[in-house]
Amino acid sequence: MKQLKHTCARIAQHSLFTSIIIGLIIVNAILVGLETYPAILEKYATWMYRIDRFLLWTFTIEIVIRLIGSKSIGAFFREPWNVFDFIIVASGHLLVGSYYVTVLRILRVLRVLRAVSIIPSLRKMVNALLLTIPSMGTIMLLLGIFFYIYAVIGTMLYQDIAPEYFGTLHSSLLTLFQVITLESWASGVMRPILVADPSSWWYFVTFIVIGAFVIINLFVGVVVNNVEEASREETPSPTDIKLDEVQQELKELKKMLEDRS
Repeated sequence: MKQLKHTCARIAQHSLFTSIIIGLIIVNAILVGLETYPAILEKYATWMYRIDRFLLWTFTIEIVIRLIGSKSIGAFFREPWNVFDFIIVASGHLLVGSYYVTVLRILRVLRVLRAVSIIPSLRKMVNALLLTIPSMGTIMLLLGIFFYIYAVIGTMLYQDIAPEYFGTLHSSLLTLFQVITLESWASGVMRPILVADPSSWWYFVTFIVIGAFVIINLFVGVVVNNVEEASREETPSPTDIKLDEVQQELKELKKMLEDRS
């Protein structure tokens, strides 16, 4: 049993094993994409089904190898990415006998997400994004208040001028979302209203300046900061290593002084 565990651990950690799994994930992504073409699906449905079953069982064997090669079952499932992979692969087995059910077929697309757990750079990026969630809460609250205030103002001022954009509160919120993306906000939204109300420029200009240039940049700043922190944790810079050494030496010195006293 120990020999099997050791062999599985070596296989799971081998770069060739990882490369093969990444290649199969790409093949799975291409297969799912081809299934969106009715002509191709109708002509090669049998082959696609066989390839899909092969990929599913290959991923299942991969999970079993990683599970056996881990220190323990508990250690394997304590890693969030391992749990994610296990759920994605396990959900694929629900499709057996229900291959042509649309909802279950859509679940197969999630298998492509396994590329995130396999490729270290993608995994690092997602981990950094997850670290931003607590910080994003405050920014989302600020953005929500900002959107609500401008949506109410826009509905009150331009409900009669442009009912398709500011007729109700929810339509105003949707319009403001379009505006903050800077997609056709001037020619599509502001210009028609500006013809009827020349003073409306202040509403759109202040919303763009505060929303797109200030609050959205807060999002970007938080994400960039967390990405840098995640990168620093995985590959610390020489300065970080030196600081850790100095802190360790200070702790040892403090302990020696406490022992002498």
